[in-house]
Order: sequence, then C-alpha cells, then structure tokens
Amino acid sequence: MLIEIQELELHPVDFREEFNPGAIDLGEEVRQRTPLRSEGRADLVEEHHGKHKVVQDIRLKGKLDTSLEVACARCLEPVVYEVGRSFDLLYRPLGTDAGHEELSITDAEAEIGYYQGDSLLLEDALREQVLLAVPLKTVCREDCKGLCPHCGKNLNESQCSCAAQMEDPRWAALKEIRDKLEQ
Repeated sequence: MLIEIQELELHPVDFREEFNPGAIDLGEEVRQRTPLRSEGRADLVEEHHGKHKVVQDIRLKGKLDTSLEVACARCLEPVVYEVGRSFDLLYRPLGTDAGHEELSITDAEAEIGYYQGDSLLLEDALREQVLLAVPLKTVCREDCKGLCPHCGKNLNESQCSCAAQMEDPRWAALKEIRDKLEQ
C-alpha cells in the first residue's frame, strides 16, 4: 500500500492490510507462517524548520501481528515466534537532516525513519517492525544442547559417538600456562 503525501494533505489515511506469507521479503533467516495483519492510521505532520521551511513528516500509528519461524541459534531446529506489537513511527523526507554538522540526538530522534519521493510504502515500515520484533538469538528451549561441533549431530535427539572433546591447538599455549600456575 502506497501512502502518498498528496492524499495525506487532504485527510488522514486509515489502513487495514493483510499480507500473505512471502508477500513481504523478511530475508532468509525468517519465514512468515501466517498472514501479517496490520491496521492503523497515517497522518501528515508538518514541522517548521526555521522561518520559511516546512517539512512534511508521515506519522504511522497502528499495530501488527503474525507468526514467524526462525532457526534455533543452537540446534538449527525451527522455532515458532509470535509477533504482536503496536507502533508509532515518524518518517521524514530523505535528505531533510543532511548537511548538518554531527550532533547528538535524543532518543525520540533515533526513532525517525526516512521516505523518498512523495510517498511511503507501508510494506517497508511493516517489514522493519517485524524484523525488530525478532530476538537476536532464539532457542528452541532453555536447555538446548545444540549440535556436536565435530559431526553436526543434534545432541537434543541423541548423544553422538564422537570421541571426547578434542582440544583446539590454538589454546595449547594458554593450557600450559594454566598448568604451571596450578602447580
């Protein structure tokens, strides 16, 4: 859905959109299992920068929900992750803040996104929100044993037949130092 400045100048735009799995590219790490449902409102916010400059920001306020599948960080088995979140986002025209000296910014300013041209694609904002909701590391369960570093077998299913842990030769020098300190 394209949210256009011209339409926002006339009135706020309400949206209620549903995107089937695969309609929004979430990358290779995340798979969408159920439709992404979103609803909310887009408003035009005019900011006065100086005496004669008016910046037209787009404010998106709404909520979304979907179900995702990501790989466990330890054993690579699929993990289902439910996403349900509200958002209140502000988008400025690209280049509005360019040319300023390096300044410190407030937390509120860190939440500002940018749009190019005279419109914003809703799918881009939703993709960003979904990906921000996914944890950096997801585990299938708290006591996940992961994969054997030698044969790659899932240690949650059964113990592998690999010999006792082989030491990494790069740590040999440190092991010698530790042994001397313990004597």
